[in-house]
Amino acid sequence: MSHEESLILAETDGHVGIIRLNRPKVLNALNPELMAALAAQMETYDKDPGIYVIVLSGSEKAWAAGADIGDMAEQSVVSMYERDQFATWERIKRVKKPIVAAVSGWCLGGGCELMMHCDVVIASETAQFGQPEINIGVMPGAGGTQRLPRALGKALAMDVILSGRFLSAQEALDHGLVSRVVPKEHFFAEAVKVAHAIASKGPIALRFAKEGVLKAFETPLSEGLEFERKLFYMLFATEDQKEGMRAFVEKRKPTFKGK
Repeated sequence: MSHEESLILAETDGHVGIIRLNRPKVLNALNPELMAALAAQMETYDKDPGIYVIVLSGSEKAWAAGADIGDMAEQSVVSMYERDQFATWERIKRVKKPIVAAVSGWCLGGGCELMMHCDVVIASETAQFGQPEINIGVMPGAGGTQRLPRALGKALAMDVILSGRFLSAQEALDHGLVSRVVPKEHFFAEAVKVAHAIASKGPIALRFAKEGVLKAFETPLSEGLEFERKLFYMLFATEDQKEGMRAFVEKRKPTFKGK
């Protein structure tokens, strides 16, 4: 497969692994082949001790405008069940390192659900978010009905999912769906900049902190607090904790090694 035909493009920049979705003719529509390539590349970066943070980006025109409808239009219940496409999404969910999303343009349906699998979202002011599956006789299937209410609250999530309306970048920011909104020409550079800032921290602490925050959405508060406490104590077994605290006391910049 030539460079132009690759479903994703991957490169590294220091401790940051960068992945770009690359189906521009169909606005990065998510078919099973693209999702498999994406999950495999994310797992590669997750296992690479030199990569601390992952950046996932689409194009300026579209992060991802949804699933590949042509691919699914004639599927049956049995064929959809047997292809088990959501197993690939579970692989992305299991990535331990922080994922920074660089989102511009259309971020719809499966694209919005993929964005919600990421941890920090840098959005272009042109970004449009939505779950318009209702318009074609279905509903979100990769987490939209579960993750969107946790971000937006019930009333707004119901509005978006049942009416099929889109949210602007500013609305998404105001309601907690994205982390930051920046001018269109800076969205990718800003995401990489944020990724490098995160990558300057201790990589073990980063993974534990991500795990702790995600636990908050799946457990009662008391159980989540107990989980957080154990992770906190475990970090005192790392060299990075000693280095970080000594550097603070000595008024110098720490050098973290992920140990």
